[in-house]
Amino acid sequence: MIVVLQLMAFCLALVSTLFLVVATWTDCWMVNADDDLEVSQKCRGLWWECVTNTQDGIRTCDQYQYETILAEHPLKIVLTRALMITADILASFALIILVLGLDVIKLLKEEPHIKIRICYFAGFIFGLGGIPGMIGSVWYAVDVYVERATLVLKNVYLGMHYEFGWSCWLGMAGSTGCFLTSIVLTCCLYIFR
Repeated sequence: MIVVLQLMAFCLALVSTLFLVVATWTDCWMVNADDDLEVSQKCRGLWWECVTNTQDGIRTCDQYQYETILAEHPLKIVLTRALMITADILASFALIILVLGLDVIKLLKEEPHIKIRICYFAGFIFGLGGIPGMIGSVWYAVDVYVERATLVLKNVYLGMHYEFGWSCWLGMAGSTGCFLTSIVLTCCLYIFR
């Protein structure tokens, strides 16, 4: 049963880590939510803004024009970048540790108590990695929602409004997967040990 739980945790960990990395480096954290008469779809990410022409599919992306990665950006962008990169690093590190702790790997085969501790440690790191990923994703989504609600309450129409896009959802899913992996690696392995 422990081997099945470890392999299930590994698959979940791999997918969750990929989701977090893809969410961090893609460009659809915010997408325009106007009516269907629009001739282009606009996506804003943490690093650049892209516009796709809906008629011919041509896509152009512009990087945010600032000298450094932290200079003059809105707080929402800077903190979300930092939180998502932290989550990526922690999840990747935990995935490497988890591979070393799997029973199907020959390393330390004669020391099962050390391998189970490695799995516990990987679960702890996954739990830590899920926290900044979830905070960054949810905070960005809430900020987009509050910005939109404020404009609606003040009856301000700027020609378009944004809602959170698939990259934001992917970040939330990856963070949730990290938490589930942490639960499987710590609690479930302890129960079935």
